[in-house]
Amino acid sequence: MRRLLLIPVCFVTLLVPVAVLAGGGDGFDGVVRSIETKYHVHATRIPFVGLISFISRKSAPEGVSRLHVAEFEGFSGPMDGNELNDLVGAKLGPAWERVIRETSRDKGSQTLIFMRPEGSHMGLFVLDADGNDLNVVQVSVDANHLAESVHQYGHYNHESIPNDRDVSE
Repeated sequence: MRRLLLIPVCFVTLLVPVAVLAGGGDGFDGVVRSIETKYHVHATRIPFVGLISFISRKSAPEGVSRLHVAEFEGFSGPMDGNELNDLVGAKLGPAWERVIRETSRDKGSQTLIFMRPEGSHMGLFVLDADGNDLNVVQVSVDANHLAESVHQYGHYNHESIPNDRDVSE
């Protein structure tokens, strides 16, 4: 009799953490689910991205990790940029800070980029809507490695360029 009672107790004990993890409506999955619900579209997840992310984290710790990608094709509904920005901001939470918001004049395309510190890494969340396609990417990159990579392209502001220097170099 005790063995029969043990089976439902074990089942419930295992089910609760799975339900909590699956129902967590924040972060990347929360944003994707909210877009699916709001705009009545279905996200296509790139197969094996989790495996690729795990391998890249182990093989190059200073590189990219925690990669998540979702793609929405045939996105035809009208998209209010303010509403989309608020939706993403609410689902990501206060730890994420929006650093870029670009909206085309005809409101046919929109790009949102959010960042947050993650220890020695920097979390990036990018949403790019263009015409009928909407792509969502979240990734964690080593902040020092990112700064070195960006610096090698030599971005100059107007004050730092000598008058006799050709900026096309």
